Amino acid sequence: MENDIFGAAITDHFTSGIDNSITVKSSEFDDDEIPVPYLFRSYAEMPKIEQKALNLSYGNVLDVGCGAGSHSLFLQNNVKLKVTAIDTSAGAITICKKRGVNSAFTEDFYSHKGTYDTILLLMNGSGIVGTLNKFKLFFDALKTLLNPGGQVLIDSSDLIYLFENENGEYWVDASQGYYGEMNYQLEYKNKISQKFDWLYVDYNTLQRAAIVHDFKCELITEGNHYDYLAKLTL
Repeated sequence: MENDIFGAAITDHFTSGIDNSITVKSSEFDDDEIPVPYLFRSYAEMPKIEQKALNLSYGNVLDVGCGAGSHSLFLQNNVKLKVTAIDTSAGAITICKKRGVNSAFTEDFYSHKGTYDTILLLMNGSGIVGTLNKFKLFFDALKTLLNPGGQVLIDSSDLIYLFENENGEYWVDASQGYYGEMNYQLEYKNKISQKFDWLYVDYNTLQRAAIVHDFKCELITEGNHYDYLAKLTL
C-alpha cells in the first residue's frame, strides 16, 4: 500500500506513547478514526469475539494482518502453539519484532507460503477479500495454506444497520451492488494511502460463498453490534 500509514502510526505510538489516530476516509460515509493505542491492547481489553478466536487457536497459527502484534504476543505465550505473524506494513512488522513477536514478516496473505492448523483473520478480517467477486481467490489461497483438519477463524460485521430507517426497517438499493463493499483511504499526519477495497460481509453471504468453494462455515459467536466470528473448514 502506498504510504505505510499503519506503520507510521504504530511506530509513533510505540516510540513516543502519543495517543494518535488513523483517519479512515470514504466517499460514502463521514470520516472515521482508528485509535492507534487500541492496536496495542491486551487480551483483557479485546472484544469477546477476538478472545474466543484466540482461545480456539491450535497448532501452527498464522496471524494475518497482525498490526502491532497483540494477538500473536498472546498466542506465543502458549508453548503448544507456533505463531507466524504477517502484515503488508513494514513499519508494523518492525514494531511487532520490537514488542517480542518471534516470527513476523512483511508479506501479503495471497503470496504467503506455508501450511497452518489455524489461520486468524481478525478485526474485520473479511476485509482482505475486497469485493464479493474475489471470494474464489480468497478461498483458493486458504486451500494452499491449510493443513488437513485446519481451521480459519474470521470475523466481520453486517453493515445492514447503516440502512435502517426511522421505522426500524432496512432499505438497500440493490442496483448499487452489495452494501458491504467499501472503498477506503487511510490518512495520518497529512499522508494518505491509495484507495483500496474492503469487504464487510454478513454471515449468510459468507456461508453461501464458503459452500460454493468447498468449505464448511460455522457461526461461532456474535458480538454486541452486528459482528460475528465464524469458523471455516474444508
